[in-house]
Amino acid sequence: MTQYLLSVYMVEGSEPPSPEAIEKMYRDVDSLNESLKAEGAWVFGGGLHEATTATVLRAQDGEVLTTDGPFVEAKEHLGGFWVITAPDLDVALAWAAKATVACGAPVEVRPFQDEPEA
Repeated sequence: MTQYLLSVYMVEGSEPPSPEAIEKMYRDVDSLNESLKAEGAWVFGGGLHEATTATVLRAQDGEVLTTDGPFVEAKEHLGGFWVITAPDLDVALAWAAKATVACGAPVEVRPFQDEPEA
């Protein structure tokens, strides 16, 4: 089985959801998480605080520089993620389709690189 990263992207400047919509999103995501676990696809997942809470470390000229805020200026930032196992990309995409509906945000799917054989 391959592991896939399902990345949730939050769009900057979009109108924040109502408290009721947030409660529904949490219920829907919890339900999706339970389905992933029941099907044996769950590895790990979690939501993240806003991109403004990020700290970026960068090695440069023999030093490590630390800056506040997201690494890039962008209109979309990583808002949460799942790591799942799936037999193929089609199954991972089916989970991602459920994820985008549950969390109400775009979801990107990317496979992890294979581990090198020893």
